[in-house]
Amino acid sequence: MNDQSPSFFDRTIRRFRRAWRLGGKNRGLKHGIAPGLSDVDVKRLRRQIDACLERRGGEVSARARAAELGELYLTLNEAGRRRFLIVLARDYDIDPKEVDRVVQARSAAQTPEAKRRAELDLRSALVPPRIRLLSQFNGLAQGVKFLVDMRAELMSLAEERPYLKTLDHDVFGLLKSWFDVGFLDLKRITWGTPASLLEKLIEYEAVHEIRSWEDLKNRLEADRRCYAFFHPRMPEEPLIFVEVALVTGIADNVQKLLDQFAPPEDPDRVDTAIFYSISNCQKGLSGISFGSFLIKRVVDDLARELPNVKNFATLSPIPGFTRWLKNSAPGELEARLTESDVKILRTLIKTDSAAEALLTLVETPRWNRDEIVSSALEPILTGLCAHYLINARKGKSARDRVAHFHLSNGASIERINWLADTSERGMAQSAGIMVNYRYRLDQIERNHEAYTGEGLVAAASGVRKLI
Repeated sequence: MNDQSPSFFDRTIRRFRRAWRLGGKNRGLKHGIAPGLSDVDVKRLRRQIDACLERRGGEVSARARAAELGELYLTLNEAGRRRFLIVLARDYDIDPKEVDRVVQARSAAQTPEAKRRAELDLRSALVPPRIRLLSQFNGLAQGVKFLVDMRAELMSLAEERPYLKTLDHDVFGLLKSWFDVGFLDLKRITWGTPASLLEKLIEYEAVHEIRSWEDLKNRLEADRRCYAFFHPRMPEEPLIFVEVALVTGIADNVQKLLDQFAPPEDPDRVDTAIFYSISNCQKGLSGISFGSFLIKRVVDDLARELPNVKNFATLSPIPGFTRWLKNSAPGELEARLTESDVKILRTLIKTDSAAEALLTLVETPRWNRDEIVSSALEPILTGLCAHYLINARKGKSARDRVAHFHLSNGASIERINWLADTSERGMAQSAGIMVNYRYRLDQIERNHEAYTGEGLVAAASGVRKLI
């Protein structure tokens, strides 16, 4: 794992110090703990954690000690933060002996009252002490954001260190309960939104890079909408945001959709809302789903604001398509090709394997600029893409993660768009192909039940004919 830059941690420490009203630069290091957290320092760290758990001096003192502990974590280097998390994982987990004792007491209990007391004791014994420690941060300004950022680092460490996974599970459980969708605020982002928040949109955009302030301004014009979810304890940090284009007809090309010089549409005359980018902003909240609720809330909001908008659809990437092509067995791939497809591919590249010819062409730089190659590949790749989206599975779910997201939300596959994203990223991940998922308000529930229950994919007849 790469360490974060000192400038990032300097800014973070200043933010938390102001929020937690800590004193001088070394307040969090008053016990002389060095950034690398040596063996001697680990003993001092345990004393600080124990003091937090004892809650001496009341709630205010306990929170002050938690704030100092949080500042200490931020002033450690990568090795020190790793050791800090290992201490929490190993030394502040449940006590197996206590659990065994309470289980035996429950088995030996003779009366309903004794059994009830033993069950309550068991519940307490199954809660690791670190849960009580971490919960104290919920009462601190910026404390929830601190735990979100801590989990972002913990997730990376836990991939290589299984003993940290139980700690990650505990932090995730806390965050999941705190970030229930009922607690979230939906806000529209406009050009008048504070610049500090607009900068975060540029930083967090994960689908179509925002290249400049002019690009961002274009995405916030009158014929555009941007909405984000916020948590009351993190009012300056978007959790997830969606970008919407108000257009006439269902859009089929993202370069045209994002063209800064295209004349704006009249919001009162358009008939379609295109969701073209959904970005999760907080890595530490991975595993907590906000996207489906965000889309449904935005659809409701747009339907009220713009009654002329009747169609709700996406213009979505297909991130797993070319990877699926490359990982498919040659025989499996060739079985999806018609005799005509095979002849065309062998004409373009002299080889006995049509599958090999196809992969060679797709991996050739700028092949889409060759009209002969592009025209030849269009029916082949769109047909394979339709098969991939509808039939390729990971268990009962669609193999493509974006397809799974929208299908599980009740959308249907409306149209596959040839060379809809010719950016370097779009060509690499899906041979430039994009897909429209359509949300028909009267079919969402039915499509959701069919997909989540039986794995049935709702798709327009034109998409199925491509296979």
